[in-house]
Amino acid sequence: MNGSLAWIPLLPFLGFLTLISIPLFTQKEPSQKLVSLIGVGSVGIAAILVFNLALSTFLGNPESVVTLSVWQWMRVSDLQLGFTFHVDWLTLVMLMIITGVGFLIHLYSAGYMREDPDFRRYFSYLNLFVSAMLILVMADNLVLLYLGWEGVGLCSYLLIGFWYKAPANGAAAQKAFIVTRVGDTAMAIGLFLLFFEFSTLNIPELITAAGNPGVNTQIVTIAMLLLLGGAVGKSAQIPLQTWLPDAMAGPTPVSALIHAATMVTAGVYLIARMHPLYQLSGTAMTAVAIVGALTLLISGFSAIAQSDIKRVLAYSTISQIGYMFLALGVGAWSGAIFHLMTHAFFKALLFLSAGSVILSVHHEQNIFAMGGLYRKIPFTFICFTIGCACLAALPFTSGFYSKDHILLSAYEYHQGVNLLWLAGLLGALVTGIYSFRVLFLAFLGSEGSASSHCKDANNTVMMLPLGLLAVLALFGGILAPPLQGVFGTPTDEHHSWVIEAIAIAMPLIGLFIAWKMFLFEKKVGEQRSPLMQFWFKGWGFDWVYDRVFVRPFKFITALNHKDIIDSIYKGTASLSTHLNNALSSSQNGQIRWYLATFVAGSILFLALLVAL
Repeated sequence: MNGSLAWIPLLPFLGFLTLISIPLFTQKEPSQKLVSLIGVGSVGIAAILVFNLALSTFLGNPESVVTLSVWQWMRVSDLQLGFTFHVDWLTLVMLMIITGVGFLIHLYSAGYMREDPDFRRYFSYLNLFVSAMLILVMADNLVLLYLGWEGVGLCSYLLIGFWYKAPANGAAAQKAFIVTRVGDTAMAIGLFLLFFEFSTLNIPELITAAGNPGVNTQIVTIAMLLLLGGAVGKSAQIPLQTWLPDAMAGPTPVSALIHAATMVTAGVYLIARMHPLYQLSGTAMTAVAIVGALTLLISGFSAIAQSDIKRVLAYSTISQIGYMFLALGVGAWSGAIFHLMTHAFFKALLFLSAGSVILSVHHEQNIFAMGGLYRKIPFTFICFTIGCACLAALPFTSGFYSKDHILLSAYEYHQGVNLLWLAGLLGALVTGIYSFRVLFLAFLGSEGSASSHCKDANNTVMMLPLGLLAVLALFGGILAPPLQGVFGTPTDEHHSWVIEAIAIAMPLIGLFIAWKMFLFEKKVGEQRSPLMQFWFKGWGFDWVYDRVFVRPFKFITALNHKDIIDSIYKGTASLSTHLNNALSSSQNGQIRWYLATFVAGSILFLALLVAL
C-alpha cells in the first residue's frame, strides 16, 4: 500500500506531461475524447487509489500513518530533506477532497469546455495543478510542501489567464501572482526561522519538538505569524484578499476547483498541520481568529453588493474561508477541516451550476439581466438552490453542521458571549442574505434581458457531477463524527439551547430579509447607495493599494522611460573607458617620456613622504 502513495500525485503529473507532449510526436492536436480520457482518467484513478487507501488502512484505525520515502532530496550540513510522503487522517481528508471533487470538476469540464480551441492546454494545466496540490498536502517536510505551494500558485496564474488574449484576464493573472507572492515571501522567512530554532523542517519532527521544554516561544510566535502571512495570501484573507474576485476571469470550472474547493484552502491546511506550534503562541492564535472574523464580515458584505454571479461566489468563498480561520484561531481544528470539506462540496456545486447558467444565457454573468430561469433550466435551479441552502447553513444541510460547530466553538472558547462569536453570528446572517439574493435575482422573479433567449446548455457529462455534488452537499453532514477524531478534539455539547437556537435563526432571518428585499423588487437592485458602492468596490482595498503601491511604482518606472538607471551603469563604463584611453596614451614607446614620468613620480612621492 505504501508504494501506491507515489502514484497519487504522479498520475496527474504524467497526464500533464502526456498532454503537452502529444503534438510533439503526432504533429497534430489529439481528439477531445483522448484528451478527456487522459485528463479526467488520471485524476479518477488517483481518486480510486485514495479511497482504497482510506478503506484499507484508515477505516478501522483513523490514527494510522502511512509514509513513503521516494528519494533523498537534499543534504546540506544539518538540513536533510527527503522527497517523502506522509499520510495521516488530516492528509487523507484533503486527498479525498482534491481527487474526489477534483475528478467531478474534471468530468464537468469535459462538457463545459467542449467548444474551446485550447481544450488540451486547459486539461494539461488542470492536471498539473492537481499534482502540485497533492504534493503540498502529502509532503512530510515544509520545503517539499513549499514546492507544491509554489506549484499551485503557478497553475493558478496559468488558469486565471487561460484566455490570455483579453488584456483584463492577463492583468487578473498577474495580480493574483504578485499578491500571493507577498504572502509566500513571508512564509519563506518563517521557514528560515523554524530551521534556526529547531534545526529541522521535517513536519513530524517539528511537531515533536513543539512539546519539548525550552522552546523559544518568541521565535515560534514570529515564525507562526509569518506562516500566517503565507496562509493569508494563498487563502485570500485580509489584507491580501483582493486577487480572488478578479481571478474569476478564468473558466468557471477553474473557479470551482482552484478558487473554491482546493487551492484557497491550502492556508487552512497549513495552519491545521502546524497546530501544535500555533498552540505555543496565544498571539498567533488570536491573530488567526481576528483575521478570520474580519474577513468573513468584510467579504460577506461585499458579496451582497455584487451583480456578477461569479463575483458573488468569489466573495462568499473568501468569507467562508474566514470562518475556517476563525475556527483555527479558537482551537476548533476539526471544525475548520469539517467546514473545509463541506464548503468544497457546496461551493463546487454552486460554481459549476453558475457555469451552466452562464452557458445557458450565452455568457451573460449579470444577475440583474437574468430572472425566471427556474422555468428554463430546472435541473440547474435545483442544484443551485441546494448549494445556496448549504452555503447559508440552513438546518440539516452539510453547511449547517460544520458552521454550527464553528459558532459553538467560538462561543465556548471564551466561555460566553464574545466578539468572535458575535462576528460569526453576524456573518451567518449576512451569508443568508447574499446566498438567497443571488438565487432570487437569477432564478425567480420576472425575466431579465438574458432570460428570453436562455437555452439549457447542460449535457449528461455536466449533469452527473452536478447531481453527485448536490447529494454530497446535502448529506455531507453525516461525516461529522469521523472528522471529530482528526485532532482528537470532539465537539463540546455543553451549551445552552438558546445559543443553538440563535445560531439556527441567523440564516433563516437572512433568508427572510433577502425574500423581502430582492424577490419582488429586483429591478432597483443596481441603483447602489454610497454604502453599497463601497461594498461593491471591496471596501476600497484596491483603491488604497493602487495609490500606495501601484501608482508610485508606475511613477518610478515612468521616470525611467529613458533608462535613467541603465544610464548610470553606462556612464560608469564610459568613464572607465576614457580613463583607460588616457592612461594608454602614456604608453607611447618614447624612453625620454618614460624617464620624465619616472622622475616626476619620484619627486611627487618624496614630497608626499616629507609632508607626512
